[in-house]
Amino acid sequence: MSMLGGATVAAKTRHWLSINRAPVLTLWAAVVAERLGFDRDEALTLGRAVAGLNAYSKGKALGLFSPTPTKVKQERAKCKPKEAISVDLLHRAVPALHTEDGLRALSKNRPIDPTSVERYLAGKFGEALDDTRQAMRKLARSRSPSRLAAEAYELYEDFRPQIPSGTKGWGAKGRLSLDKIHEMSTDAGR
Repeated sequence: MSMLGGATVAAKTRHWLSINRAPVLTLWAAVVAERLGFDRDEALTLGRAVAGLNAYSKGKALGLFSPTPTKVKQERAKCKPKEAISVDLLHRAVPALHTEDGLRALSKNRPIDPTSVERYLAGKFGEALDDTRQAMRKLARSRSPSRLAAEAYELYEDFRPQIPSGTKGWGAKGRLSLDKIHEMSTDAGR
């Protein structure tokens, strides 16, 4: 509620937005990572990595990407396994590295910059970012950390935007219902 010319005006409530799945998964995975105890910057990089791993898997399944033995060898040669660790988030093994600034998920063997993830989310969600983040945080807090860790991907599957199947859905926008995310929030499991 706010005052406008002496009158009380209810704040506009956002019920849904049109967006593709990658930024939704990025934000959700970041919110889940924070609930599991990672700091905000760590969580942002982990969220971005989860979405990237998912996009690659889907692209590969659709025949859009095909790793070759040569490419795999080249990428493996760049890795320094003694420095990297694996973080399990939304049923994905996310490669990460301890840096001076904290834990950072890796993309192409380089630490992801949390500032770039925040810019990406702001660009994709626009004015809906805060409302969406609040709805997702409410959902994440409605479950204990251990229950959330086990259910996070299935929760995402329940609220993610619906898009056409196959290559028609690649990068397509769908309707993300904030009302549905709020409805999924329960007090059970705290």
